[in-house]
Amino acid sequence: MIVVAGEALIDLVPLAPPEPGAPLPVLAPRLGGGPYNTAIALGRLGGPTAFCSRISADGFGDALVAGLAAAGVDTAYVARGPEPTTLAVAAVGPDGSAGYSFYAGGTADRLFELPPPLPAGTLAVAFGTCSLVLEPGASAYEALLRREARAGRFVLLDPNVRPPLIPDAEAYRERFRSWLPYVSLLKLSEEDAEWLGGVPEGPGAVVLTRGAAGLEVRTRGGVRVLVPAVPVAVADTIGAGDTVNAALLHGLAARNALSPAGAAALGPDGWCEVLTLAARAAALTCSRPGAEPPYAAELA
Repeated sequence: MIVVAGEALIDLVPLAPPEPGAPLPVLAPRLGGGPYNTAIALGRLGGPTAFCSRISADGFGDALVAGLAAAGVDTAYVARGPEPTTLAVAAVGPDGSAGYSFYAGGTADRLFELPPPLPAGTLAVAFGTCSLVLEPGASAYEALLRREARAGRFVLLDPNVRPPLIPDAEAYRERFRSWLPYVSLLKLSEEDAEWLGGVPEGPGAVVLTRGAAGLEVRTRGGVRVLVPAVPVAVADTIGAGDTVNAALLHGLAARNALSPAGAAALGPDGWCEVLTLAARAAALTCSRPGAEPPYAAELA
């Protein structure tokens, strides 16, 4: 089992650029949230996956839970609450890159509480994005991260930095650095790395996504591998990084490397295969609007 912990929200995505003379684009709701997208992508790839979060009992929340079920994701660790669902309004640039404005005041996912022990068969837990910023839930997710790492589980962290949500940048950077001793695999975009002050050396492995330039891994054991991106007509990049997270975990699991020791023992050829899978999966996500990760059959 791989458990993904973090927020589920609704992305409001432009259907097309505004018509001439129209002040605003038409927005369509899409199921989203970095951890949510990662869980959906893992479910579609076919591995046993569970989602750990707190989701609203409103109509958006019902749709989010239904999306997890459709992807085969276990929702036993999903709590429900009466507060509204967080909204993220996406603005898509000419190159397909997406920026977000968040509406997260008093929403259900912010009230996440530390869950009971995870299933005994849990090999890895993935964390990231807004859930590690917005209190009081952020402290509960942080406690979960530390608890599972101490239990010997593989921990993936994707900070997926959203500066508009971070009131004190330096305090967040300090908190981020305090997580690194517990992290088995850190996934960063180039933009994340720049904002955080560089690529850290603490985790067992760091995967850096470079957009059209591909993906790179640097391990504590000295392995360094770069694979090219897969050329694709980009609809948008929403969910691409989340798909990378899922493909990395799926690829490591397929090689019996989903443990701190197993990942440390993986050589350049193994990492090349894992990164190539992640690049192919991300390209498929980029080729269609919104966060629509591929199914296993599309990567066969």
